[in-house]
Amino acid sequence: MSIFVPFKAFRPTQENAKSVASKPYDVLNAKEAKLEAKGNPVSFYNVIKPEINFPEDSNFYAPEVYLKGKERFDNLVSQNIIKQDASNSYYVYELTMDGHVQTGLVGCCAIDDYFNNIIKKHELTRPDKEEDRKNHIRASKLNYEPVFLSYPQVNAIDDLVNDIKSNNVVYDFIADDGIRHRLWTIDEANTLDQIESLFKTNVPSIYIADGHHRTAAGALVGQELRNSRNGNSNDNGRDNYFMAVVFPDNQLKILDYNRVVKDLNGLSEDELIEKLQENFTIEQKENQYRPETMHTFGMYLNNKWYKLTAKDGTYNDNDPVGQLDVTILSANVLEPIFNIVDLRKDKRIDFVGGMRGLGELEKRVDSGEMKVAFSMYPVSMKQLISISDNDLIMPPKVTWFEPKLRSGLFVHNLDE
Repeated sequence: MSIFVPFKAFRPTQENAKSVASKPYDVLNAKEAKLEAKGNPVSFYNVIKPEINFPEDSNFYAPEVYLKGKERFDNLVSQNIIKQDASNSYYVYELTMDGHVQTGLVGCCAIDDYFNNIIKKHELTRPDKEEDRKNHIRASKLNYEPVFLSYPQVNAIDDLVNDIKSNNVVYDFIADDGIRHRLWTIDEANTLDQIESLFKTNVPSIYIADGHHRTAAGALVGQELRNSRNGNSNDNGRDNYFMAVVFPDNQLKILDYNRVVKDLNGLSEDELIEKLQENFTIEQKENQYRPETMHTFGMYLNNKWYKLTAKDGTYNDNDPVGQLDVTILSANVLEPIFNIVDLRKDKRIDFVGGMRGLGELEKRVDSGEMKVAFSMYPVSMKQLISISDNDLIMPPKVTWFEPKLRSGLFVHNLDE
């Protein structure tokens, strides 16, 4: 069963929450983060992307960069922009986007649950990205950003969360992207005990939704810190845990994660369509096409949209990975027709999150940067959980969760 415990969060004061809060480190590059932080010296980008404080030709992975992030965090604390709560707490965190509401609990998961596969994965991590996040934790002894996790919905937890939401809200602001963020604290001892007990008894597994690199980094550096002090999993050391926001699975929204390809691998447009007809039924559409069901795809080519429907025999619905539309596209299009085998390394393919809309696919193709685009039907939480439970790995760039958590609203101290 799952371990999920409260902690004493460092949090911005109520009047500073909106100014401090930033998007997660991995949804924008240094140039974009620097632009968003311009004129806002308390932006949390200075902490999670401290490279914005250095010249563009700097080595963004140098030790002084990570130390700068800790320095900027310490400055926020010394100015009383961010303060640490006096007692252990959970936090209720609600996000609202386009009428969709999802509410999670902020707390800490056990690093040993990660190593023992109670916290389940569905993606591989890249060593360079993992090391970058580890170096942030090593330099600061802090979890700056929570990981985004999910658990099978539990009515008793929902009831407690809904009761808390009837209390006075601590933060309530709409970010510059239109997403509303609200936060409540839970510090009453009996309620803390109830929540911790419910996870131990009713939540057998927790699933990584977004943040495989942060999860791995949090667990591995926590283990390093615990070993360095000769600690153990039962000694209540904060390095036994990493910070997370956990959401019930029935509230999460996964958007499509689309593909754009730079060239047709030497084929003419007619030759491409002829090859596609071997495994797909093709129908030209008058307008943008967003797939309505599994095993259908949109294709944008030379100012035209097409609907592709995979033929029987091109997929295996009894295989959790084989049934994925990204698997069907790779096995029947990207590999045999475009010779794109390694999605992580091939520079001829790029990926576009569903938040950008189908217009972004048209823009990338119409500009001449790309030659063809494919719109995808989003995977479901049921598929994600099935793959994780079977210890399988999804192909790269499959899940795009929205809305994203804001960083800077809570920080976990590993060195208490």
